[in-house]
Amino acid sequence: MISPESLEQDTTSTSSAKSSAHLAKFTEKKYLVTLAFVTSLFMCWGIALTMGDVLNRHFQSVLGLTKAQSGLVQFSIFGAYAIMAIPAGIFIKKVGYKNGVLLGLTLYALGAFLFVPAANASSFGIFRIALFVLACGMATLETVAHPFMAALGDQRTSDQRINFAQSFNAVGAFVGPMMGSYFLLRERSEAATDSLGAVKQLYIWIGVAIAAIAIAFALVKVPPVKDPHDEDQPLEKTEADTKSLFAHKNFVWAVVAQFFNVAAQAGTWAFFINYGHEKMNYTDEKAGKLFSVFMLMMLLGRFVGTSLMKFISPNRLLAAFALGNVLMCLIVAQGWGMISFIALLMINFFFSIMYPTIFSLGLKDLGPKTRQASSFIVMGMFGGAVFPLIMGHIADTNIATAYYLPIICYIVIFLYGARLYKLR
Repeated sequence: MISPESLEQDTTSTSSAKSSAHLAKFTEKKYLVTLAFVTSLFMCWGIALTMGDVLNRHFQSVLGLTKAQSGLVQFSIFGAYAIMAIPAGIFIKKVGYKNGVLLGLTLYALGAFLFVPAANASSFGIFRIALFVLACGMATLETVAHPFMAALGDQRTSDQRINFAQSFNAVGAFVGPMMGSYFLLRERSEAATDSLGAVKQLYIWIGVAIAAIAIAFALVKVPPVKDPHDEDQPLEKTEADTKSLFAHKNFVWAVVAQFFNVAAQAGTWAFFINYGHEKMNYTDEKAGKLFSVFMLMMLLGRFVGTSLMKFISPNRLLAAFALGNVLMCLIVAQGWGMISFIALLMINFFFSIMYPTIFSLGLKDLGPKTRQASSFIVMGMFGGAVFPLIMGHIADTNIATAYYLPIICYIVIFLYGARLYKLR
């Protein structure tokens, strides 16, 4: 039987913990400039990622690719994550966060400039090489940016910081399709003869912009940071501190969940323009602009999700949003005109918090293993290389039917949030 005194102590302890979490600062003044630069990185790879989805449709038209073949665009991008994530993590561990950022930006800019010889040769193979190099830069930036953002303040607010930064990733994801639709899809609809020339010019400007960011960040003095996951470690190591990284079940299931999460994302995004064109009879340009609206839904979802996390635990909110997307995919797959198209837009609202939340949950309580864990979670993005190829084969027959496949992914994410993630 529980005594009134012990019950009162438990209540007081719980209230104190909630109050402590509520009072934890978002960040500190000395980190503001660095935080602004790191946040901008989230926007940079958001632009590159969604530009890949525009290129998917553009290459179908200009180079005569099937949907299954154009899925190799996503294979080149997300395949780079599988190869680069671990080396990037090792590099960052040796040379620090800032140098990791500079390496990522350099590879990003180099990949963008490689679009010039690819366009000159009209070669899908060289375009894929350029995308691979660019994506190696993206993988490096993602590997460093998440733990870097977590280090810029209290661990109790790391979920909020990462979701805040990912909101600007959504801004980049909105800008990418708008740029692509204007420079690529619009030009094709006007029967311009040099469609690959437009690709070349666009990526030259992207490369110049990224190079400028790299130079500016090189001049920034980054204050010393201590990873909040390393704080308050006991002087004597416990069994949990000494066990291997893969003995941490929350981390292991985060890698699995991220694989399926990015698989669903890549497939859904890759064929959004095709769905608008084939099921709604939109022009490629209009479907491309609506792809930006699709990204705005993700931005809205991240702001809403970040606010809800003040009242609902991140893992439970993750599970709820995953169930929402199971329902949306079912509606999209029916091809019910505008109803299904609205459901397609809503997929990105519910998808919004999944990537950063899975990432943050997977890094909890890992101490000095945090950077290594970040690399493996980024490597889990290889799911995005596999799924568009499978969806593309089905989409070549019926684009709506292909949207049944992401349901498998969202069920796995639901299980991670509802059952497999264990609070400590």
